[in-house]
Amino acid sequence: MNRVERAVSCFKEGFSCSQAMLSTYGPQLGLNHELALKVSGAFGGGMARMGETCGAVTGAFMVIGLKHGKTKIEDKQAKEKTYSLVREFVDRFKSRNGSIVCRELLGCDISTPEGSDLAKEKNLFTTLCPKFVQDAAEIIEQILE
Repeated sequence: MNRVERAVSCFKEGFSCSQAMLSTYGPQLGLNHELALKVSGAFGGGMARMGETCGAVTGAFMVIGLKHGKTKIEDKQAKEKTYSLVREFVDRFKSRNGSIVCRELLGCDISTPEGSDLAKEKNLFTTLCPKFVQDAAEIIEQILE
């Protein structure tokens, strides 16, 4: 199973979209698997089910930061590289899906009881979200090369 498949599988097993991304890519970048799951746990569902930025996207941002983020205040080059790659990721994800915002991707606002119920009724978390995780992972594979 490759990393893209692993990320999708992790999501389908019951972890959030952000957890699927960071726990798949974090260990190869020095982040312990369990810690990756913990630190990314609040980002699913567009930030704790608030329907904001998609968790697969924020998970990808964390992966980019792990690989290229600055660790010294004066390291402006690392900061610019990270920001540039995040913008590139967003452009590619938007070109595939039209948005990086969870409520727009799902077509309903899961931060409300009605929107959450609608997403469950329509099985959006099982029909749409795996594709968002897959797209995020495929883009990360290209960016991390």
